[in-house]
Order: sequence, then C-alpha cells, then structure tokens
Amino acid sequence: MSQLRRSGGSSRSPEGPARGLQVGLGVVAATAGATLGDRTLTRIGLGTNRLTDTPHNVEFVREAVAAGVNMIDTAHIYTGGDSEATLGGALSGNASGPVVATKGGFSPEEAQPDALRAQVAESLRRLRSARIDLYYLHRIHPEVPLEQCMGVLAEEREAGRIAHVGISEATVEQVERARAVVPVEAVQNHYNLTERRHEEVVDYCAAAGILFVPYFPLRGGGPPELDEIAARHGATPSQVILAWLLRRSPTMLPIPGTLSLEHLRENLGALELTLTDAEFEVLM
Repeated sequence: MSQLRRSGGSSRSPEGPARGLQVGLGVVAATAGATLGDRTLTRIGLGTNRLTDTPHNVEFVREAVAAGVNMIDTAHIYTGGDSEATLGGALSGNASGPVVATKGGFSPEEAQPDALRAQVAESLRRLRSARIDLYYLHRIHPEVPLEQCMGVLAEEREAGRIAHVGISEATVEQVERARAVVPVEAVQNHYNLTERRHEEVVDYCAAAGILFVPYFPLRGGGPPELDEIAARHGATPSQVILAWLLRRSPTMLPIPGTLSLEHLRENLGALELTLTDAEFEVLM
C-alpha cells in the first residue's frame, strides 16, 4: 500500500500550505526510475533559479534532500551566483548527496572557450566540489560554433571536472551534432502542457535513453479539464501536470522551482498519481 497522505486547502500560492497528494520516502524510492550514469534519480527534481544564499535557504536545500529530492538544478548565472553558492554551503561534504546540475554559456560571450572554462572553474568553487555531476551548455548561439562549445565540455569531462554533459534549448539536429563531439546524457528544454515546441526532442531522448529535463514545467497551466482531473484524484492541478509529464516519457525528469518545503512535498506527491489513458489523452 502506498504511503499516501491528503491535505486540504485550495490556495494556489506556491508558498502556501501543503495541498493534494503528498508522498512518503518509501514511495519516492519506489518510483525512482530515471538514471544518470550509475545514479538512480527520483523523477521530480528541484529548480533553484530564485535561490539566494541565506541560512534559511541552506536549510531548505537540506530538507529538500531529506524529503527525497536527489536531482537539483542550478546555473552559473542564477541569482548572480548565489544559487550555486547556497547549494555548495548546504551539500558540501555530503558524499551521498544529490546530483547537482549546473550550466554555463548563457550569452555568446560566455560561450567562448576561455569564458566557458572559467565558468566551470567558478561553479566548482561555488559548489565546493572537485567535480560537477552534470554540466549543460546553457544556450546555443549562431555566432559560436556548437562543436567548439561541446569540445570545451569534452575536455572538462576528460579532465574529471565534469562527470556528465548536457545541452539546453536544443533541437534534435543540435543534440545529434553535440553527441558527435561528446556523450550527451541530458537535454533541458522549455516544455509543459502549454509549451510543446519540443515534442520531437522528447521522443528522441526517450528513444536514445537521454534524460529530458523540462524547465518551467508548471508554467502556463492547462485546459479546463485539468481542474476536473485534479478534483477526481484529490490532487492539485500542478500535481496532475507533473504526473502527465512523467507519463509522457520514461526519461522525463521535471525540475519545478520552489523555495517552499511544503510546495516541494506537494510536487513530490505527483509521483503517487496515476492518470487514466483517457485523462492522459485529453491533456495531450
């Protein structure tokens, strides 16, 4: 029997009290299915684009890991470097801690070889780590050859400063070009119920066994049927969206951002939610 709890309330605020389905650690472990190298990942992670370096947020990160999150996403540019620094403060010395993914090369200037190498080095310092678990090229720029950028990340991987390489906001053709230079083990694109430009990439990643990590997975809401489905399951609309994403592809790993432990637990509750075929199709 699943370790399922329900809580009341109808507020949509991400900082409000826990709502809908909540999940216990046993369910988190049982529903972990995505992999990165030899690591098995809980299929809902944590985005940290608003994370600032405060004692409260350091403790929040530790509590998120204790709740079952083992994939945390950040970037060199997030909150001026505070996001990475907060994760470093919270997780350094934790040998069995979560996978921490970060990114560099957001602007054309930052994607130049020397600048990209410098960002890797600075991220390592902020994260207080000798190796970054997963490093994405944050953006692809027409004026900077993709193969050049991926070549830098291949060098960093060979040197042991990066364990796994990813790419963000990429088409199938760009992923294939990147894979010709270095193994690509994750693709992070904007994708949710209302943002569907990357359907082909989702399917490509599933077929290739590559993690597909949708950012802003909850943005934009959904059709009117979303609220009806949530009500039938005693869940929140956000939980239904996450459950839909998890069913959409076996390599999907959403990273909803939050600064609230209760909201994070609500997100993890989607691991316990199974949509019917009809519910999945009506949202498709």
